Amino acid sequence: MASAAPASGWLRGKVKAVPSGDSLLIMGSAKTELPPEKTITLASIIAPKLARRGTEDEPFAWQSREFLRKLCIGKEVTFRVDYTVPTINREFGSVFIGDKNVAYMVVAEGWAKVREAGPQKAEVSPYIAELRRLEEQAKTQGLGRWTKTPGASGESMRDLPPSAIGDPSNFDAMALLATNKGKPMEAFVEHVRDGSTLRVYLLPEFNFVQVFMAGIQSPSMGRRAAVPDVTASSDVVSDEANAEVEVTTSLTTAQRIAASASTAAAAEVPPDPYAREAKHFTELRVLNRDVRIVLEGVDKFSNLIGSVHYPDGDVAKDLALELVENGLAKVVEWSASMMEEDSKRRLKTAELQAKKDRLRIWTNYVPPASNSKAIRDDKFTGKVVEVVSGDCIVVADDAAPYGSPLAERRVNLSSIRSPKMGRKDEKPAPYAREAKEYLRTRLIGKQVYVTMEYSRKVAVTDGPAPSPAPSAVSDLRVMDFGSVFLVSPSKGELEDVAPTMSASNQPEGINVGEMIVARGFGTVIRHRDFEERSNFYDALLAAESRALHGKKGIHSARDPPVMHIQDLSTASAKKTKDFLPFLQRTRRLSAIVDFVLNGHRFKLIIPKETCTIAFSFAGVRCPGRGEQFADEAVAFMRRKILQRDVEVEVETVDRVGTYLGSLWESKTNMAVALLEAGLAKLHPSFSVERTVDGHLLAQAEENARKQRLKVWENYVEGQEATNGSAPDSTSKKEVLKVHVTDVLDGGKFYVQVAGDSRVSSIQQQLSTLALQEKPPVVGFNPNKGDIVLAQFSADGSWNRAMVVNAPRGGGIASPKDQFEVFYIDYGNQEIVPYGKMRPLDASVSSAPGLAKLCSLAYIKVPGLEEDFGHEAGEYFSECTLKTSKELVAMVEERDTSGGKVKGKGTGPVLVVTLVDAEAGSSINAAMLQEGLARLERKKRWDTKERQLALDNLEEHQEKAKQARLNMWQYGDVDSDEEDAPAARKGGRR
Repeated sequence: MASAAPASGWLRGKVKAVPSGDSLLIMGSAKTELPPEKTITLASIIAPKLARRGTEDEPFAWQSREFLRKLCIGKEVTFRVDYTVPTINREFGSVFIGDKNVAYMVVAEGWAKVREAGPQKAEVSPYIAELRRLEEQAKTQGLGRWTKTPGASGESMRDLPPSAIGDPSNFDAMALLATNKGKPMEAFVEHVRDGSTLRVYLLPEFNFVQVFMAGIQSPSMGRRAAVPDVTASSDVVSDEANAEVEVTTSLTTAQRIAASASTAAAAEVPPDPYAREAKHFTELRVLNRDVRIVLEGVDKFSNLIGSVHYPDGDVAKDLALELVENGLAKVVEWSASMMEEDSKRRLKTAELQAKKDRLRIWTNYVPPASNSKAIRDDKFTGKVVEVVSGDCIVVADDAAPYGSPLAERRVNLSSIRSPKMGRKDEKPAPYAREAKEYLRTRLIGKQVYVTMEYSRKVAVTDGPAPSPAPSAVSDLRVMDFGSVFLVSPSKGELEDVAPTMSASNQPEGINVGEMIVARGFGTVIRHRDFEERSNFYDALLAAESRALHGKKGIHSARDPPVMHIQDLSTASAKKTKDFLPFLQRTRRLSAIVDFVLNGHRFKLIIPKETCTIAFSFAGVRCPGRGEQFADEAVAFMRRKILQRDVEVEVETVDRVGTYLGSLWESKTNMAVALLEAGLAKLHPSFSVERTVDGHLLAQAEENARKQRLKVWENYVEGQEATNGSAPDSTSKKEVLKVHVTDVLDGGKFYVQVAGDSRVSSIQQQLSTLALQEKPPVVGFNPNKGDIVLAQFSADGSWNRAMVVNAPRGGGIASPKDQFEVFYIDYGNQEIVPYGKMRPLDASVSSAPGLAKLCSLAYIKVPGLEEDFGHEAGEYFSECTLKTSKELVAMVEERDTSGGKVKGKGTGPVLVVTLVDAEAGSSINAAMLQEGLARLERKKRWDTKERQLALDNLEEHQEKAKQARLNMWQYGDVDSDEEDAPAARKGGRR
């Protein structure tokens, strides 16, 4: 045995099985997957024999074995081999539970008699005298087999059916299944053939049957040269309890029967990998134990197929599920199809996890190719600003800087598919509008918790459902999927879906995907074997099952609701004018903001009139597209009113069919809010008396002008206000003296404003800290988004930096960890080891990052991965970064839609003309003249001044074309589509 044996020969182990009333199968206590085993027969005693093939039990045989089984099974024991009888290949010994001799207890209860001494004097127990005394005592008291009750011996013998003594011909498996399908049946496990096949007694009739575990198959135990009869009696089974099973379970029942009838010279088949481990795993839990079996089916050879449940304390465990979870069995569809969907799903989920962990039989498993990729440690909170469809929403990330690409994140709900809304002229699928409206009324403006789970490449024309990856890479886009939880659900949502609990056992909120599926507005995607899926996939399937049972939504037999909405937003001006009286019948109309076209113009749905209209604030105008603050005005209104329930009052309709009036959200006039934020101006012809809340509009504009907010930042007191949609063409441009600190490519770069006192102040503060001499602070665990101090690899200086990626996702940092950081004062980005990072000292300024992200105005420069992109980047670096010159940046506009290009710089992108004062020319023009950029004609420059600047650059581009420099080496490569200015769509007041 595995335990170290003292000089006296005593060993320790655990009782694994009890084959009869006087023998035990004991395994070693070593913590190995296959510990050594030994069968010990209790010395000098003999218990009644259980039935053999064609025979009956001896009196009290079953009771004797039951007494020893309940006394010893699963218990830690100490034992010693007293003698061996080679002729029968058995070892006889003494076994103790604690300080109690097991043989004493068996004999004292009358369940065994003392054996006469063998021919060899050594073949006797050292405790023979006490055993004989206890036997006489049991006889005197009439205990056990020595009972003096008339007829007790006959009654103690089991009335065994033919199947229990080797004759299964009269056993009707189909009748048993018909009577007991789905009901738990009491059973006793007599033998384990392999990890997923048992021979059991069905109680109380004692039918001896073979049961295959439903839905799974363990590795085969192979086949010995001599194949025993599959209908062996219980004694034969007991003798084989410690032997390798002879027939593989991967064969069909017919093949197993054929194997039993074949000659003894049949070829030997070795066990499959992990077959012995699976068999041992099952034996530890159920061999010689009471179990419950739920029959699922019967094959054509009358073999029973069912689920096996065994007690573990107060819990009943599913043996098949445990085998799969531990990588000791695989799911087989032929028998899994007999099970209920929930049980089948649990097995498949467990198998998938075992494959991911590469447990045992899956050690060398190679997953099939998939177009999905897991997203790790990406969790955030935010407010829902848009519902795109029943399975896609847009969330404003609370932690992302305003105006950055991550400020609004598009989240596709994991593992579900809702009806499609359709594209352009396509009609929405049945229940698509209902699904979207269901989410809109519950999520818009609400706080949610999002945990991103995986991303997937899908064809551009496809929805979020998984599909094989198309061959053309250009036809793909990456979609991010995650689970969304409504943090503060209403009572109505709680009735349908229970809150999901977090790892700390605190409620995260209501799973939005589960809400959709439970209402019948979506279905659960049946993922391929190794495909990424929702972490809450089981809950989604359960919700779908409830919706199917309740015949809700798309599962209903009724026709879907039909909604006819007249679209007046694209109708002719005459038709919209004719419809005006209908919108003015009621002073205020309830509406839903369907789309924000720009800061002051929207697309509204009017439910009462079943129409959609184009609507604009009366007398209020925001900057036009491409102008400064235009994108910020759009973002402002998206956050405030997109897909919200609002009230409107229509005053008139303009000449292009746009209705003009006032709009309120939660009793707030949104035109007033827009003016107060400095993102709009009143029209020059605006009259206070002509519109509702006119005096409030005028007051709001006056307040913003006094504070010089946004569009008023360059306002000079006494200067006549310009309220038109186009800015004053004579207004002075913002001019900055800058140093280029980092180059991303030939057209995008970071700068610091020259002479900024904050730069020298921060550098001076950092120089006094002596960070090089200080070790990292104990418990310092940088997380994504944290501002820290990091040592720049190029010159060893310490600088302020933002953590872009943390390797452990908020866990405890290790000295070996590497962090990706962005230097917020310079624009550089690099990988920094943990030892070269420190927490931001309180003495260092907490001012925003000083690096400003810029791009060259009027020109389009190829990216680094495009042709001549690398050359453009090198040339730009030579002109700026490597010369360390002070340059002049004339700000043409501020682009808030670009956000972060690389790293974590915040704020708008400054679109500039970069001038080298010494050379007397702009670098924009130099890039064109070198053939490393071309004019950006696709963008519409709204002012005469900007159009003039574009025309002045033309001659530099022409020089490069004529000289066939760089990108013009094969002639004019501009396409007609890119050269043509963007066409205007409709009119605008």
